[in-house]
Amino acid sequence: MKDIDAKQLLIKYQQGTCTENELALLESWYLQYKEEKTDLSAEMLEEARQKVWASLPVHQIKKSVSLWPVMSAVASIVILITVGLFFFRNEQEQLPVRRTHQVVKIVPGGNKAVLTLADGTKISLNDAANGQLANQSGIVVTKAKDGQLIYTVNKAAGAEKQLIGYNTISTPRGGFYQINLPDGTKVWMNAASSLKYPTAFTGGERKVELTGEGYFEVAHQAEMPFRVATGSQVVEVLGTHFNINAYDDENDTRTTLVEGKVRLSDGAAYTLLNPGEQGIAYKGRLRKTEVNTDDIIAWKENKFVFNNEKLGSIMRQIARWYDVEVVCPPELEDMEFSGTMPRHRSIKQALKIMDLTESVHFKFEGRRITVMP
Repeated sequence: MKDIDAKQLLIKYQQGTCTENELALLESWYLQYKEEKTDLSAEMLEEARQKVWASLPVHQIKKSVSLWPVMSAVASIVILITVGLFFFRNEQEQLPVRRTHQVVKIVPGGNKAVLTLADGTKISLNDAANGQLANQSGIVVTKAKDGQLIYTVNKAAGAEKQLIGYNTISTPRGGFYQINLPDGTKVWMNAASSLKYPTAFTGGERKVELTGEGYFEVAHQAEMPFRVATGSQVVEVLGTHFNINAYDDENDTRTTLVEGKVRLSDGAAYTLLNPGEQGIAYKGRLRKTEVNTDDIIAWKENKFVFNNEKLGSIMRQIARWYDVEVVCPPELEDMEFSGTMPRHRSIKQALKIMDLTESVHFKFEGRRITVMP
């Protein structure tokens, strides 16, 4: 046996900096105290539970499932570390994440995208070296040191030589990328998304086409409105910050305004959004609701944030980010979860957090994950 500084380990867990071995150690403690009776009073457990509740990354809120066994176990650990050190057995137990067949390494998504130029040339941005990637009739495409894509006008080429073409940047499942458009607008693209845009904006509007999810910080040009077209709607702005979720496998398209003002239209109807509002386009109808914008754009900061999120939606996000196939029975899809976790964690760590609720479990078969009660 060896002594473990349990307090420091829990601090590292809250910060998301634990190693795989340290996470296994914490999980072993959880199982140990779950199965052993504690002589702590209900008042002591309640006090400790309140201290650790806010730091736990995911809380399952379905009323029919009790969280108290989980919280009592963790609270017991927190109380005990105030009076001494824990000891750890070599034979580590595992949380009930069920596996079959050979384990396949599944890693989180990263900075990946493919740029398709107007002439059809494809450039893998994760493989391309930093520096100039292309010079399209006076428009220079550069990959910056931090990986983002930047468009600049080559003034030496002359305006008459600047021919307008359309490029497309696409992120794969498990990909993420940032691009600076020719007008200075910044766009962050989530996994499994694409953005079609001109090499230079001319005329009376700046128009791009989006599939998937993107966060926009639009450069202000009052004389040239910026428009984002998706399959079901058009978002029109002058200069503002907003997020659009328009995945084909979701039932609706959601536009969330962070700053400024936008006009949301589906062709037959329109609505204006103010900061903190989300417009929802579904089957030809538009409605809006108030939301926490930090939750909506958390993916841009490389975090998952779920606020009464249905399990079906959560697992679709997991599938896109980790590039896996997920099978979730219809009877489980409406279960709701709330919580936060970093997107840089391994998929096993992410799913173990939900497994702690004891309401769902997961079976691994290569890159196929099945959700089970």
